[in-house]
Amino acid sequence: MVSAVNEPLLDERLAALEEARAWSPRLISKLENHIRTADDLALFRINAFSFAQERSLAENEIIDLFLHATALGLFMMDWSLYCPQCCCVVESFRSLKGLHNHYHCAFCQVGFDAALDEYIAVAFTVSPDIRRIAFHDPEQLSAWDKFFKTQNTAEGVLPDGQPLVNAKAALARSVTYLPAGETTSIEIEVDEGTVVATCPAGRVALVISIAGAPASGPQVVPVAYGDDKANAHDVREMAPGKIVFALANKTSERGMFAIAVLPPGFDMSGAPVHFIPFLNGKRLLTTQAFRDLFRSEVIKAQEGIGVKDITLLFTDLKGSTALYDRIGDLNAFALVQRHFDLIQDVVVRHRGAIIKTIGDAVMATFLEPADAVAAALSMRNEIDVFNRTQADRALILKIGIHKGAAIAVTLNERLDYFGQTVNIAARVQQLADAEEIFVSEDVYSAEGVHALLASREVASSVSKLKGVQQDLRVFRVAKD
Repeated sequence: MVSAVNEPLLDERLAALEEARAWSPRLISKLENHIRTADDLALFRINAFSFAQERSLAENEIIDLFLHATALGLFMMDWSLYCPQCCCVVESFRSLKGLHNHYHCAFCQVGFDAALDEYIAVAFTVSPDIRRIAFHDPEQLSAWDKFFKTQNTAEGVLPDGQPLVNAKAALARSVTYLPAGETTSIEIEVDEGTVVATCPAGRVALVISIAGAPASGPQVVPVAYGDDKANAHDVREMAPGKIVFALANKTSERGMFAIAVLPPGFDMSGAPVHFIPFLNGKRLLTTQAFRDLFRSEVIKAQEGIGVKDITLLFTDLKGSTALYDRIGDLNAFALVQRHFDLIQDVVVRHRGAIIKTIGDAVMATFLEPADAVAAALSMRNEIDVFNRTQADRALILKIGIHKGAAIAVTLNERLDYFGQTVNIAARVQQLADAEEIFVSEDVYSAEGVHALLASREVASSVSKLKGVQQDLRVFRVAKD
């Protein structure tokens, strides 16, 4: 049964969404239909890419759609950390500030470093003000639904296309709540394989190999939920037969306990899992709508959050000081602002985002090197066209591009990037002269870049960059 919709509020916010920007025909009505008719699970942690694919819609527009809808209160943003081995949701939170540098999977007993371009997923859940669904009250869910539908993700799939969580559910013998301060017991019969018992909170992790002759009677496994000594990964052997888990919750909070029996030879941690495409942290932070609509989002982690591969583009204007002298401060300022608008339009069209402006310079990020190179070529062309309408007011652009690992941080209450990759990108830009584009070798050798530059004059050289120990090979793309 579909829950009731707050009709006046839905109509009001959909009308505001319609006016937020130009949308493809019927896009808002498709979103409205989903809000009204989808079941509760389909309105919980919506994968923007899957939503787009199922309706043959453009990914970029759907990301913008959900971001605007979230800013208007139609949806809430969900951040989740996925375990790459077992596909559980290790942590979930409502904003970027909840993200940490490191996380630990209790089921796999493995720690990971957080990286924006890997297993940090961003999804969207309908607002309870618009339509209340069961997942707004997770503590009211059955233990089974809470564990498999909120603490696991269906986005990790096996080679046959089956979500790993479905395979885990098929192997599960029991998922139960542990009331605070109470004791209980769970009995299972096991003939062979491996018993895996765990608490999503990470306070218990048991692995029991079944081997040998059948046991003559019940085998009791005491489990002290809340005992710090139980945090260690407990591996033991037991005989086939009845196993009784004697559970004691020594805490003041309700716990959960899950038991699965894996067949002989089955290794959950070694399952060949891959993830269907999802909106990750890197893609979100490289979306201009996110940076425009959610300026208050900050990274609280003191060391920042890593991104393993980001493409950075820097621009600057040649002779801007002379421009101010020639046409006056007010005219020059207006001209430079118009140039910023042109650059942002180009950046957004090529799947990028403006990180900041520094004086007359721009720092932007892109998902792929080819996006950045295509944007650089477009910038140069559009500035050239713009200059034809500005007698004696020529804007002369210089561009540099580099890629690599960086750290996403909050600087001056704004999301920014830090690290040697950023430094090198800025230095590469400083090599460029009037209307030149310089790219590093890492960018030049990336997929799709050669094709973009095949018909252009490209010259290679080795440069010594300030603050960089090793010489860097760079490629100069001259103007046509």
